[in-house]
Amino acid sequence: MHIHILGICGTFMGGLAVLAKEAGHRVTGCDANVYPPMSTQLEAQGIELIQGFGPEQVELHPDLYVIGNVVSRGNALVEEIMNRNLPMISGPQWIGEHILKDKWVLSVAGTHGKTTTSAMVVWILEHAGYAPGFLIGGIPQNFGISARLTGPGANSEFFVIEADEYDTAFFDKRSKFVHYHSKTAILNNLEYDHADIFPDIGAIETQFHHLVRTVPGIGRVIANADEGSLQRVLKRGCWSEKETFGAAQGADWAMAEHADGSFDVIFKGARAATVTWQLTGKHNRSNALAAIAAARHVGVPIEIAAQALADFQSVKRRMEVRGTVGGVTVYDDFAHHPTAIETTVGGLRQKLNNESGAKAGRILAVLEPRSNTMKLGTMKDALPGSLKDADLIFGFGSEKALGWKLAEALSPMGQIAAAYEDLDLMVKAIVAQAKPGDHIIVMSNGGFGGVHQKLLEALK
Repeated sequence: MHIHILGICGTFMGGLAVLAKEAGHRVTGCDANVYPPMSTQLEAQGIELIQGFGPEQVELHPDLYVIGNVVSRGNALVEEIMNRNLPMISGPQWIGEHILKDKWVLSVAGTHGKTTTSAMVVWILEHAGYAPGFLIGGIPQNFGISARLTGPGANSEFFVIEADEYDTAFFDKRSKFVHYHSKTAILNNLEYDHADIFPDIGAIETQFHHLVRTVPGIGRVIANADEGSLQRVLKRGCWSEKETFGAAQGADWAMAEHADGSFDVIFKGARAATVTWQLTGKHNRSNALAAIAAARHVGVPIEIAAQALADFQSVKRRMEVRGTVGGVTVYDDFAHHPTAIETTVGGLRQKLNNESGAKAGRILAVLEPRSNTMKLGTMKDALPGSLKDADLIFGFGSEKALGWKLAEALSPMGQIAAAYEDLDLMVKAIVAQAKPGDHIIVMSNGGFGGVHQKLLEALK
C-alpha cells in the first residue's frame, strides 16, 4: 500500500511513517515546518518528504491519505482530497488498525512525563529480552530512533506507545489514545493543558475515562495515587486490574529516596529492588516506578527492571547536554508547561545542591512559551512560580506571536528576569551574564531558532 502522510514531520506522524515503511508500505509525506530531529530521521529512513501542502500532490495517487492533527479544514491538499472523495484516515486510527490490533500494547498517558516514561518502559523490556516495538514522541538515546515495528531479528508481540490526550484529527475530536487497544495503561498525572481544545480539566478527565474504558478486563491500569484528578477518573469506572504508585497511603508502589539520587522500590510495603542511575528529580523517580510496574505486568521481575534503569540514557531534548564551553553547560529541554518547567529547573537545582552540599552553580533559564496552551495565556501567571529555582531568566516571544506581554508575566521575578523579541540580542545578553560553573537550560517545544548552537558558538 502507498500511504501519503499529511503533517509527516510531527513527532507522532514521523514515527508512524517509520513504522509504515518497516511494515512494507510505500511512504511519502508532506509538511510545512521542518526541523531536526524528525526531519533528519525521515531522511535517514529514505522517506520522501515534500515541502508544503500543494493540491497537486493528489497526482501521486496513493492508496490512502493519513491525516495528522496539525492539518485542518481550509488546507489546500485536504480540500482537494475531500472534493475528490479520496480515502483518508487519521494517524492514530491507522496505527490502531494496522500496527497495534494484534499486539500487547503498553501505553503511557499523562500531562507530563509521557515520553520519558515510555522510553523507560521500552528500555526495560529491551534489557529483559522482549525486543518491543515502540512509538514515542521523542528519541530515546538508548535507541537513537523514535519508532520501530519490533526489535532486530524479532517479531515481538509487545508494543510501547506514548498515549497523547490531544485530539485525533479535524474530523475526529476524540483523544488519540482511545485508538490504541491498550492492555497495560499508565496514567502518570493529569493537569489542565491543551487550552486550545479543552475548556477545563473536567473535559480532559472525561477523555482519560474513555481511555480507561478501552482497557480489557485482563488488562491493567497503573495510576498515580497522588493525583486527585486521576482518582476522579477512576471513580467513574475501572473494569480492569488496577495498581497505584506514589506517596499516598495505600499505594501499591512507593519509593525510599537516597541522597545520591538512587532509590529503593517498595512494592506492597516491602523493598523489592534499588535503582541506581544517572537521572535526577522526583518526577523521574515517579516515572520509573510507573515503568517498573508496567514491565512487571508483562512478566519482567522488579529486580531486572531496576537493573535496566541503571543504563537508561533518557531522551533527546529532556535535559540533554548540548555542550560545555568555558565551564558553562548548555542543556536542551522540551518543557512547555509551568509544571514541566518547575520540575526541570527544580531537578537540576536539587542535583547541584546534592553534588556540592550547598547551593552551587547558577541556573540560567531560557524560555520560549511556544505551546498552544502557553500562547493562549492560560498559564502565564504560573510562570514566575515555575522558575523560582533559576538565578536568571531570559524569555523569548513577541506580543504579536503570543497575544500577551511576556515581560509583564515575568515582572514578579524582578531584575533577574528579562524578555526579548530579538533572538540574537537575547543570546548576547545570556553570554554577557554567563560565567564558569553556570548551567543554561533552554526550554521550548520547538526548534527555538537553533539557539542552543548559537549560545555554544557565542560562548567560545
